[in-house]
Amino acid sequence: MSPWERLDELLRTRIAQHLAGFERVELGRPGLTPAAVAVTLVPGVDGEPAFLLTRRVLTLSRHGGQFALPGGRLDPGEDAHAAARRELAEELGVTLAGDRVLGRLDDFATRSGFVITPVVLWGPDVRELAPNPEEVALAYRVPLAELYRPDIPFLHHIEGSESPVLSLPLVGTEVYTPTAAIIYQFRELALEGRTTRVHHFEQPRFAWR
Repeated sequence: MSPWERLDELLRTRIAQHLAGFERVELGRPGLTPAAVAVTLVPGVDGEPAFLLTRRVLTLSRHGGQFALPGGRLDPGEDAHAAARRELAEELGVTLAGDRVLGRLDDFATRSGFVITPVVLWGPDVRELAPNPEEVALAYRVPLAELYRPDIPFLHHIEGSESPVLSLPLVGTEVYTPTAAIIYQFRELALEGRTTRVHHFEQPRFAWR
């Protein structure tokens, strides 16, 4: 059971303090495209603390049908904070000002050629979502309580890799790294204050392209 029952200032302060005191891993690797994703805290269906998760439409050229946090590559001259907020608006119709940024998690380098910077955003007044049908097949408000299931996380070993794939049982299925790893670090670090690194986890082969 999650100890977080309300999306209130106590939770916001706790998350902001944990992220402010965190020495994050930055992965500026040559040849990889900078990208950002939004870990956005919003009211759940019953008002409980939740975060936004999407399933991408099948027709996208990259990662179609996969579960993802709202996000994408940085535009020229854009930083990760601005990119995460822009992508959130473009994908789900949620517009949040710059003062809603609580901090960042570790960068994650993907097999498909991106370095993802996860940006944590605060959206207690987000009531309506407007998914972009060209990008988003389904949008979910996932209660934080789901991150406290006793079977989290799952670790899978795949042939040809020394590192395991991390997955989380969410929204009636399994969500895999990199999305799962980012969400898991959010729980460990932002919610619990534990410095837990996840950038070493492998990704399933269907996410390599």
